Amino acid sequence: MQTICHLSMLVHEQAKKYGDRTAVTFRSFGDTQWKNVSWNHFSLRVKQVSNALLNLGIKPQERIAVFSQNSIQYLYTDFGAYGVRAVTVPFYATNSEQQIQFMINDAQIRLLFVGEQEQYEKAQRIFPLCSTLERIIVFDDGVHIAPADSNAMHFSEFVALGEDLPRQSELEVLWSQANDEDMCNILYTSGTTGESKGVMLTYGQYGAALVANGKCVDVGENDRVINFLPFTHIFERGWAYLCMSVGAQLIVNTYPQEIQQSMRETHPTCMSSVPRFWEKVYVAVKDKIERAGAVKQRLFAHALAVGKRYNVDCLIRGKRPSLALALEYKLIDRAILSMVRKQIGLDHPNIFPTAGAAVSPEIEQFVLSVGIRMIAGYGLTESLATVSCDRKDQPCTIGSVGRPIDGVEVKIGENDEVLLKGPTITKGYYKRDNANAEAFDADGYFHTGDAGYIKDGELFLKERIKDLFKTSNGKYIAPQMVESMLLVDKYVDQVAVVADERKFVSALLVPDFRLLEEFAREQGIDFADHEELCAHPRVNAMMMERIETLQQSLAHYEKVKRITLLPHPFSMETGELTSTLKLKRPVVYKNYKEIIDKMYEE
Repeated sequence: MQTICHLSMLVHEQAKKYGDRTAVTFRSFGDTQWKNVSWNHFSLRVKQVSNALLNLGIKPQERIAVFSQNSIQYLYTDFGAYGVRAVTVPFYATNSEQQIQFMINDAQIRLLFVGEQEQYEKAQRIFPLCSTLERIIVFDDGVHIAPADSNAMHFSEFVALGEDLPRQSELEVLWSQANDEDMCNILYTSGTTGESKGVMLTYGQYGAALVANGKCVDVGENDRVINFLPFTHIFERGWAYLCMSVGAQLIVNTYPQEIQQSMRETHPTCMSSVPRFWEKVYVAVKDKIERAGAVKQRLFAHALAVGKRYNVDCLIRGKRPSLALALEYKLIDRAILSMVRKQIGLDHPNIFPTAGAAVSPEIEQFVLSVGIRMIAGYGLTESLATVSCDRKDQPCTIGSVGRPIDGVEVKIGENDEVLLKGPTITKGYYKRDNANAEAFDADGYFHTGDAGYIKDGELFLKERIKDLFKTSNGKYIAPQMVESMLLVDKYVDQVAVVADERKFVSALLVPDFRLLEEFAREQGIDFADHEELCAHPRVNAMMMERIETLQQSLAHYEKVKRITLLPHPFSMETGELTSTLKLKRPVVYKNYKEIIDKMYEE
């Protein structure tokens, strides 16, 4: 049974309900041992954080920020802040000094909570440049705080300020004053096309989102939910709060690169993710099968075909499988498909919401076929995550992003733009009147910038309107659609399609160097470094041949005609990726202008 209440009280209400039952499984920074925290302990620590914030003079609607990886302290801080009606502003752990300085000054942050040594040192360097910033509080007790830094303290010292709940009566008055109109978070957008903007999210939006998602997302108190995406990401934040509201156990994964090992160690039943995670799983499974003998390959191909008939052709379409198919699937599932899931760490999978980018139909079909219930969805920071998602009780179509959740009104506007209105939609951007005027029309609809259409009640996305390319021949190209096709190849790690005002489509490719090096050694290709490997004619011919196979379904003018293999990946450090790892096309095209121009030389 879902607990519906103001976020300031959610942890405490769940503690009354679940007591000493495990609420969160986590590892301390740099530790290898998993630990458990009960709902009772969670509630006590949140109260202590609230009391400590009051002792430091934090007033209702003042801003604090969190600059850290996922951690148990992150959750304590957020919910402790909600208790005193403060606004939390989450930063990505990978944000640069310039980015955090901008956000601290823009949102007028008073306290900054940081995770590890790297975040502390960045925060210390920009401290003098931020007039409102008073203190830095460090989650990891192992972080070395500079001896002369009187403005910083460890989280354990901070909690001690509220350990005996000295301001509890004052805190309870603030709980009684909590309301839906209060601002809860300011989340700064990734900024793929320009300066990031702070999206204002209220407690009322969260309340509406929890109710609406609770009706259509099949997660419950017996689920074990691992966090893969950072809590800074609205998808993970909203999903985590939904899971807490139904009493599910959270498993906090601190380091994203360790997610697969964490899954094998903790055996989660649910996880939200972006399509790239499943693309990597698909590539790994496919690669392992390709290396197996002919008999095993045939067995797996048959198992996958049965899984498709059962899960894709029947279950997600709302059809009942025949008795013969159900029996065959049960045998195949036990013998083969369950082994695939077990290798990923999914012994008892429930649901796996996936959004944040386009999901390749090939990937979606594969994941569903092996018995993992991917829930495709669509949302934005501005809509507090979910706009639409697949539902268990209604037919789903591969390629759609599901059906709009209750309360969200979706309208298709000019240029097929998806327009939104409803209680989960932001009131606007923080201190950005011009941006707000552009984002909302006279009827109050928020303009998403995404093109799409609705068919039989399901929402289908086409492309970011601003991302549509027009070739010099007048043909329109949807780069994300082409990129998602190429990313399913095991040798492709990153891709940027080029076409705007060009005669044909080309692509910059970053290979999976481990696999490419293996291919080169097998083929007797000598190379001294990645530059030589990427420039080798036989390597390029192999890559182009694979790409031509992948894009057979595209129209002639949509197909990639030329490629360049890059010896270094796109990165946040070079400004080519946002904090959510989306491509900043203008930066990529500027950084690689000479290479791009060379692909179009006659």
